[in-house]
Amino acid sequence: MDKIALLALVLLLPLSSAYGHGQGLDTISDIRVDGKKLTVTVEMPLSFEGGTEQITITATEDATKENAQNVTFLIGLFHDEKMIFRNYFFAQDGSLELEVTPTTNDVIAIHGVQDELLGAWSGNPIKITGPLLDSGGLYTFEIEIRTVDDPTNIIEDSGVYQADVSVADTYAFAGYEEFTLKSYFEKIDSFEHAAGVVTFDMPFDWSEKKITHIPVIHTEVRFPKSSEFNTPGYEGYVNGIKLFKASVSIDDYTREGERTVHFVLLQDHLRSIKKQIADDGLPDSMTFELRTGQVLEFPLSAFTRGDDFEVNLAWDPREIEPGVETDFIFTIRDGATGSPLRNSDYTFVILSNGQEIHRVSGTAQIGGDFERYTFAEDQTGPIIIRFENIRNTGLETEFGIVVVPEFGAIALLVLGVSLLGATYVLSRAPRALPYPCSC
Repeated sequence: MDKIALLALVLLLPLSSAYGHGQGLDTISDIRVDGKKLTVTVEMPLSFEGGTEQITITATEDATKENAQNVTFLIGLFHDEKMIFRNYFFAQDGSLELEVTPTTNDVIAIHGVQDELLGAWSGNPIKITGPLLDSGGLYTFEIEIRTVDDPTNIIEDSGVYQADVSVADTYAFAGYEEFTLKSYFEKIDSFEHAAGVVTFDMPFDWSEKKITHIPVIHTEVRFPKSSEFNTPGYEGYVNGIKLFKASVSIDDYTREGERTVHFVLLQDHLRSIKKQIADDGLPDSMTFELRTGQVLEFPLSAFTRGDDFEVNLAWDPREIEPGVETDFIFTIRDGATGSPLRNSDYTFVILSNGQEIHRVSGTAQIGGDFERYTFAEDQTGPIIIRFENIRNTGLETEFGIVVVPEFGAIALLVLGVSLLGATYVLSRAPRALPYPCSC
C-alpha cells in the first residue's frame, strides 16, 4: 500500500467521541423577553464530591453578545421528579453564581440578601446549603425571566424554559462486585451479567423535546483486566438496536489494572435508535447491552492520561507475519473534541518481551500518518506499540497486541490457544491479536 493510500485510510478511520467528559452544561436559546432575544446558559461541575461547588447561570443578549443587565430569574430545580427549590434570584450583571454545599440537613437554606419587590436573592455569590446535588443523575432547571434592564419592571408571562444538566455518579450492584458502572447522564437502576453479556437500565425520556437538550449520553462499564469479560472486542446495543462501532470503545490506559468500556451516544444516534423502536411504542427507559466478542475491529483507540489526546491505531496487513512489512496506521486526535490534530509530533516505539526493538520520531502533518516495521522470526508473543511525547507534551499511550508464530504442519488444524488469561482461536497464519495489557 503506497503512502497516499495509507493517508486516505487514516482520514477515513471513524471519528471517536471524547471519553471521561460528561455534560455539565446546557444552553437555552431563542428566549424572547421585553423585545430582546436572550440566551441562558446553565453550568455546573460534572460531579459533587461532598464539598462546595458552584452553579453559574448566565443570560446574554443575542444582538450584542454581552451579558444582559439587571436580570431577575425565577428558578425551579427538580431531581427524580421532585422539586428541590423554587426561588427568585437577581443578577445585576446577568451572571448568577450559586455556591452550593450539600449537607444532611432536611431544609434548603439560602444565604444572601433579599429585595423587597419579589424577594429575589442576590449576593456574590449566593450560598445554598441542604440536601441538594448529593446524588447523581439528571437535574432539571425551570427558568423564567422576570426582569431585564430595569430591576423594577416586572415581566409577566415571559415563558418557562428548561435546562437539563447531569451529575455523574458510580454504581455497584450486589452479586456483581467485579463490575463498576458510571453514568454521566441519569441514574443506573439495574444491572445483570450472564453468558458474556452485561445489561443495565436507566430512565430515559425519548421525546424530541428531551433529546434536543442532550448533546451526548455517556456511560462506562469497568472491570479488572483479569476478568473473563476482557475480550478483544465488544458489541453494544440500546433497547435491542445495535450501535455504531464508534459508539463503543475500549480504554485500557486510564485506570491501572482495569478496562473501561465506554458507551457514547450523540443526538443523531438517539434519533436513529428512536426511529427503529418507535413501531413498538417508546419505552420510558434506556436498556444497554454490552456483548463480548472475539472479532477485532479497527481502529483501536487509546487515550493519554487525563484524556488530553486520543490515538487511533490500525495495521496492514491484519495478519502480521515475521519477514513481512507491516504498516501501523494511526491518527492523533484532540481528546475533548475527537478532531485530528495537524502537525503532531510523536515518537513511535515497539517493545517485544519488555525490550525496545524499534524507535522512530516523526510529525503527523495532517493528524494521521503511518510507520512501517518488519518483525523478525524471534519477535513474536506480546508486543507493545507505544506513542511517546505526543505533541512535545511528555504524554504517552500504548496498545497491546500478540504476534503469534507459525505452528508448522499441525497448524492446518484449528487450535485453541490461551494467551495471558484470554482464549483465542487461531489458524495457521501468524496473527496480531489484542491482549489485556497492563498499561
